[in-house]
Amino acid sequence: MSKASDLKRRWARWRDRLRERRAADLTYRVVVGVVGLVVLGLGILAIPYPGPGWAIVFIGLAILATEFEWAHRLLKYARERYDQMMNWFKVQGLWVRALGFILTAAVVVGTLWLLGALTWSAKLVGVESSWLKSPIGIGS
Repeated sequence: MSKASDLKRRWARWRDRLRERRAADLTYRVVVGVVGLVVLGLGILAIPYPGPGWAIVFIGLAILATEFEWAHRLLKYARERYDQMMNWFKVQGLWVRALGFILTAAVVVGTLWLLGALTWSAKLVGVESSWLKSPIGIGS
């Protein structure tokens, strides 16, 4: 018997005992729901940026799927669509991939500008320009 299967069985027994106590079960489901939604939300915010945005989305959905059937179905659907999109993107020409890179770079630079990071980093190298300042007043 492997450690993973033993751990899985112990977790299932613990979860079954928790389900017998309605208040504890509700509390557990609410906590799982809140944590899953927070992780999912952070993942959605991170999608346009280089890095693990989609991985965070899938982790958030996986957390939710431990307790909610709708999340399980959505996770399966999202994985299938993500795989289809990545397969499509891989077979596209250089210009489509370059456009994807340019759009990602534009989102990153735009975010850095809005958050005032461009002003801050320009000051580090002695450059000051009014167009670098955040239009929402952050980092000025």
